[in-house]
Amino acid sequence: MTNVLILGGTGWLSGRIARRLLVNGATVMCLARGGRPSPDGASLVLADRDDDDAYDAVSGREWDHVIDVSSTAAHVEAAVAALGSQAARWTYVSSMSAYSDDKTIGADETAALHDAAAPGDEYEYGPQKVAAENAVRSLDDRALIVRPGLIAGEGDPSDRFGYWAAAFLRAEGGPVLLPPTEGRDLQIIDVDDLVEFIITTDATGTVNTIGDRHPLADVLSVVREHAGHAGEVVSATEEWLGANGVEYWAGERSLPLWLPAEMTGFMSRSNARYRAAGGELRRLEDTIATVIRDEQERGVDRDRRAGLTRTDELALLRLLA
Repeated sequence: MTNVLILGGTGWLSGRIARRLLVNGATVMCLARGGRPSPDGASLVLADRDDDDAYDAVSGREWDHVIDVSSTAAHVEAAVAALGSQAARWTYVSSMSAYSDDKTIGADETAALHDAAAPGDEYEYGPQKVAAENAVRSLDDRALIVRPGLIAGEGDPSDRFGYWAAAFLRAEGGPVLLPPTEGRDLQIIDVDDLVEFIITTDATGTVNTIGDRHPLADVLSVVREHAGHAGEVVSATEEWLGANGVEYWAGERSLPLWLPAEMTGFMSRSNARYRAAGGELRRLEDTIATVIRDEQERGVDRDRRAGLTRTDELALLRLLA
């Protein structure tokens, strides 16, 4: 029986990894602060990764696989130092945000990275991921670094992809505000495809775990169709949106998934190595259908981490009229 340690295991992605491993018959232990329960069937070790003794309770045994999702380099560095010699395999979930080049279309895993964060640096997500990757690379051929980009699926806490399902659903026959889409691409990976790759692949090194490229306009059109939206769609320019306080990509008062033209490469990267390593991608339509059902169940007018409220959207549409 495979013994797996998940550094985390109680969040959205790491929890799904834990549950999938349990289905496969693995013994799963999660190390987390305990703010959320571990999945049924997994054991939970309570630890704060800021503490010097965070790994003492799990350092006295051999692990077939250690999986870490942290975005704090110091946590990853300490985990590798404490547990690296006892792990037959180590997977680190990094991010496309590790790359410093967001312009080049089709860039692969050899593309330039941000400078790694140094101790005491102000927190920046990309540089933290790079520093964490560097620590994991010390494990050589026992290590896999996956770099997902936009992850979508049931329960997604980021609300980025799900925003568009909610926007078309809540509008019913009314208008929906769109960002500029010409020349913009989108790549997503279904969370369950990412999970399956992490727990089944024997690949090592670094892999862009991301979906195929699709024109952003086509993706939004498919979401709209599946949501049954029959109202008008109104596009605004990048300049107009910026002037009216609408952010790109994510966050409050944003139109998620839209990126400035100079960042086209961020959602246009090569996934050839993922495909070659056996990574699978379900149909985009299937992921969209799952997200629409999930948004209907969770409520399209709920508070969100990304996007516009319907009130703000309608106010912007009146300004455009």
